[in-house]
Amino acid sequence: MKKSLLNLFKKIEPDKDKSPFLHTAYDAFFTFAFTPNMVTKNGVHIRDGMDLKRQMVHVVIALQVLYLFGTYNIGHQHFVALGEYTGFLEGVHLKLIYGLIKIIPIFIVTHVVGLGIEFYYAYKKGHGVEEGFLVSGALIPLIMPPDIPLWILGVSVAFAVWIGKEAFGGTGMNILNIALLSRVFIFFAYPTYISGDEVWIAGIEKAAEGGYFAQAYGGVYQFFDSIFASIGLSTFGAGGNAVVDGYTGATPLALAAKEGWGAVTAEYSTAQMWWGTIPGSIGESSKPLIILGTLFLIVTKIADWKIMVSMVFGAAFMALLLNAWGATEFMEVPWYYQFYMGSFLFAMAFMATDPVTATSTATGKWIYGFLIGFVGMIVRVLNPAYPEGWMLAILFMNVFAPLIDHYVLQANIKRRAKRLTAIAKTQDEEGTSAPAPAQAQA
Repeated sequence: MKKSLLNLFKKIEPDKDKSPFLHTAYDAFFTFAFTPNMVTKNGVHIRDGMDLKRQMVHVVIALQVLYLFGTYNIGHQHFVALGEYTGFLEGVHLKLIYGLIKIIPIFIVTHVVGLGIEFYYAYKKGHGVEEGFLVSGALIPLIMPPDIPLWILGVSVAFAVWIGKEAFGGTGMNILNIALLSRVFIFFAYPTYISGDEVWIAGIEKAAEGGYFAQAYGGVYQFFDSIFASIGLSTFGAGGNAVVDGYTGATPLALAAKEGWGAVTAEYSTAQMWWGTIPGSIGESSKPLIILGTLFLIVTKIADWKIMVSMVFGAAFMALLLNAWGATEFMEVPWYYQFYMGSFLFAMAFMATDPVTATSTATGKWIYGFLIGFVGMIVRVLNPAYPEGWMLAILFMNVFAPLIDHYVLQANIKRRAKRLTAIAKTQDEEGTSAPAPAQAQA
């Protein structure tokens, strides 16, 4: 069966000289479907003989539970804002469909723009399509608000891939995390679309203007209403209710920054924050599912646990210092509850561990992760202009990752040189010849 499928792919292969762009597209799908005949045993991204594409696929697999939960939570937060189906398991079919209608266009635009640029550069340079966007394309939708305008999303993805990646030479050459670069571009270029209360709840403004069918995808809701009505399920309805007066879609972080931990617990329980049934970016809210994905990455050795553990230590250390200072209500939030709010765990597992932009040395990983946690907590608590600190902290440390590795390597070289000198001095005092450098370093 596999051989027959392989032969079929070979028969439809376009001529590389006559149709270079079609051949580039064909090669991308061919290498995605089949394992290469020869697998590199060393080099960047390579572990245990696994080629780059398969490594990227493992990360995408780890994100699937977050896509499922994030899709449902989009619908759940929407209906809670309307005052309908406020129980998490009420109106399951409506919440799931609403979430899918929101997330599918985000996913499609991300990949059409990102892969389009990747295909173009592969065609122009005459090489195969690089696999790095498999992960970036899966991460970008999860770190966006559900109501992000698609044209802004497309511009941000184009900026991140073009300027942040291809300008540096493509996959493996970028110095900044591509997914975070897309988000930070929106934050600085279009801040009102990624900060504030309403951006985290899909459809609030449009629902207030006239219900579901005032939105861009009204015909889709009518289509599903006809299906649901035919099998006796509740429907979206012709209009929907207006938003409850005084309703706020503020995230726990926004509440903590303004009024402290008391304001957070007045709006959300710790259980809601832990399980993720709160407003926020699409894939960053459910802590148990993020931990599940984290364990998968650690067990498969795709991500390095040293960065994750050191990042926890760095964030906890800074949070304890802020608790001791206590100059503002946000500083007084118990340090362990800082992990309940925001996107710390998601950033720790899927952003900070990017093998291209993180440090490479073992000691460097401990330093790198600790500084991300330390700096990120400073930005989160001390700078209310930013809704979260991990985006900027990781990008900041991406720039310093090569410098950290440089000093770690220089320290290793100096330590070995001192050891060699000490061995030579000892043997000289004993009247024996010094060992060869290779023996001294062994």
